[in-house]
Amino acid sequence: MSVRLYVGNLPEELNRQELETVFAEAGDSVSTKIITDRKTNKCRGFAFVTVKTDEEADAFIEKYNGAVVKDSAIKIEKALPRTKEKGDEQSTPEPQTAAAGGRRKGNNNNNKGTKRTSHSAGDLDSVQPDPRWAQDLEKLKQLLAAQTTNS
Repeated sequence: MSVRLYVGNLPEELNRQELETVFAEAGDSVSTKIITDRKTNKCRGFAFVTVKTDEEADAFIEKYNGAVVKDSAIKIEKALPRTKEKGDEQSTPEPQTAAAGGRRKGNNNNNKGTKRTSHSAGDLDSVQPDPRWAQDLEKLKQLLAAQTTNS
């Protein structure tokens, strides 16, 4: 079974041939894919490398993690599974890297998967404030109460 690796901190002007030459010592069993911007066709700063086994993946990470490519120290880690984009209810987890805990999505403001909870006034009273600011918070509550009764 093949293992997909995330390669991060790549320079913008890097192309696939240059990345393949960096990993040439790993042999032909390695395939690379640079993620590019659709408009500029420049590297978005990361790529994926696929190797055949977990052992090869561990050796690859050990060897190339921190290697310098065009004055940038690259970061390599195992990538977690992809997700289906189109509102699938049975989709796999969000694409994340193992060590980083998750990739950043672009400036895409559709919060399909986020849950928003609303709090009623009773819920907010049950939340305990930070003890360092509790006294100041109590003063502010009193000032606000006094201000609303005077209005």
